[in-house]
Amino acid sequence: MTSIAIDLDGVLGDTRPLWADWLAGAAGVLGVDPAGLPDDRGAAAAALDASGGGNWRTLLERFAENCAPVYLRPNAEVGALLRRLQGAGVQLGVFTDAPEQLALVALAHVGAVRRVTAVECGEGALERLLAGLGGDAAVARTRAELSLAAQRARR
Repeated sequence: MTSIAIDLDGVLGDTRPLWADWLAGAAGVLGVDPAGLPDDRGAAAAALDASGGGNWRTLLERFAENCAPVYLRPNAEVGALLRRLQGAGVQLGVFTDAPEQLALVALAHVGAVRRVTAVECGEGALERLLAGLGGDAAVARTRAELSLAAQRARR
């Protein structure tokens, strides 16, 4: 294994509560009903773009920057696993259906941004990431899968 695709929300930090609270708070400003948006955040982002939501991405980024400490916490065990994988020469990529603005703030807040070489966001993020990482890339959707990948990389 020379690369691994890591699920941001399943492994590093769940950004869904932050997204949901931002969406609930910004709904009036954006003129959208959060209940009417798709659950997939990539599709929801496309719907917001199509609705003329204006600067919703900027608003999301500011909210995420201000509120990330309430929703996301660095995890020492995950940090050690990322260091171990990186030290073994494994290329680390991250995927999420979240908009890029939210994903990048989350990565910085959980302390993973400097370890990651590729980030794909929105619809089809995993497929795009795997295409960029190459055919032998493993996928870690949970912390247990990341731990297993780190054990294999030591061998």
